Amino acid sequence: MSPKKYTKKTARNLHKTRRKNYFFRRRILLVILLIALIGTGLYLKQSISYYYALYFNKFTHKKLKNSENETLRIQKIISNNLDKTYGFDISHYQNTEDIKWDSLSIGNKTIPLEFVVMRATMGNRSADKNFDEFWTSAKEHNLIRGAYHFYRADEDPVIQANNFLENVKLESGDLPPVLDIEKMPRSKSNKKLIEDLKVWCKIVEETYGEKPIIYTYYHYYKDFLRGEFDDYPIWLANYNDVPQPSPEDQWHFWQFTENGIVYGINSKIDLNIYNGGIWSLKSMTLD
Repeated sequence: MSPKKYTKKTARNLHKTRRKNYFFRRRILLVILLIALIGTGLYLKQSISYYYALYFNKFTHKKLKNSENETLRIQKIISNNLDKTYGFDISHYQNTEDIKWDSLSIGNKTIPLEFVVMRATMGNRSADKNFDEFWTSAKEHNLIRGAYHFYRADEDPVIQANNFLENVKLESGDLPPVLDIEKMPRSKSNKKLIEDLKVWCKIVEETYGEKPIIYTYYHYYKDFLRGEFDDYPIWLANYNDVPQPSPEDQWHFWQFTENGIVYGINSKIDLNIYNGGIWSLKSMTLD
C-alpha cells in the first residue's frame, strides 16, 4: 500500500484541529483550577477572615488583669487542653459595643474561640435584651451558636419552656437548647424541682428532636441532679484548680472561669472548653 499523501490544505486543517484541541484542553484545565481555587477559598474563608481581622483590623483592648493565682490556673487549664475546642458564653451583662466579633481569641491570640452560648430567656416571661443582636452577630461571623434558658426554680416549667421557644429559633448548625439551673426552689421540694426540669426538657426536646444540654455548677449537679439526667449532654461550671470539672461524671462542656480575658472583648467573660475537637462539636449541632 502506498503511503498516504498530505496536501497543504490537509496539513492546515490538521494544524487547526490540533490547535483547537489544545486550547479546548487548556480552557478545561483553567476551569478546573478556578473551581478548585474557589472551593479552597470558601473552605478557608473563616480562617482567612479571622487572621485578617487579627493582624490588620486592629482592636484597642482594655488592660484587663487577673490575680496571679487565677492567671496561672487559667494558663494551666488551657495548656493541658490544647486538643479541645474553646468558646465563651455571654448575656446582657456584656455590652454589645465591647465585643469585636471578627477577632476573638485567647492564649496570646493563638487559640480562636469557635463557639458562643448566649442567654436568651429567664423564667416565665423575661428575655435577655442583647440576645437578638448577639445571635445575629455570631452567625455573621461563623461561630457555632447556642442559646440558654435561665431556669427559675419556683416558676412554671411549661410557661418557661414556651418562653424559650417563643424567643429562640434554632437553625441547622446551632447547638441543642441549653437549660441553666443554678438555684434551689423556696416553695417546692427537690423532688418536684426534678420533675419540673424534666417537663421543661421534654417540651423543648419534642420541638427540636434533641435532648437539651444541662448547665449547672459541679456541686449542684453532684448533690441534686446526678442520676436524673445521665443521658443528657452536661455542661459543668467549676472554677477550682482541677484537671477537669468532675472526677466522676462524663462531661461535654466545662466553664472553667468567669474571669476570662479574650482578645476582642473589653470585659471579662465566662470561658468554656468543649470536650473534643471542632468536628466533634459540629456533629453535636442540629441538622
